[in-house]
Amino acid sequence: MTEFDGIQEEHNKIPRGWLLFFIGLIVWLVWYIYSFTPEISGWSYYKKFEQEMAEARKMPEVIPTENPYEHNEKAIAEGRVIYTENCSACHGEDLKGGVGPDLTEHLKYGETDNKKFESIAKGRGGGMPPFGQQLGRDRIWKVLAYVDSVREYGKPH
Repeated sequence: MTEFDGIQEEHNKIPRGWLLFFIGLIVWLVWYIYSFTPEISGWSYYKKFEQEMAEARKMPEVIPTENPYEHNEKAIAEGRVIYTENCSACHGEDLKGGVGPDLTEHLKYGETDNKKFESIAKGRGGGMPPFGQQLGRDRIWKVLAYVDSVREYGKPH
């Protein structure tokens, strides 16, 4: 033991718990670096993302051919709100057109439910932007239920 200014240095050992923690931390760090460094393990979030996207492309998106919300008053009311927020700027409050075409007349890209759904979800050339990501499947069907109710009865509910 050495002594300096009355202070003695003892060669105390590190407590066993701290030593185990330190060794465990080093083992975990080596495992983590080995597992998640792409140059070492080959694993990558990019590869995982590409695999998930490839699987999603393989699965066909099944779009119902009939509107599940047709004649559902609650869905029609929700569709009116969604239409007012997202569609009325171009198609008008009364669906008679403006920047976009009149929705109460003959529709250029088809009048079946699945064709109308496709027009909203994927958009059309000439100014109709796609709303599939923004609205989602259910909200698009509710908008179509509202539009169809206006087309059927001739006035907004």
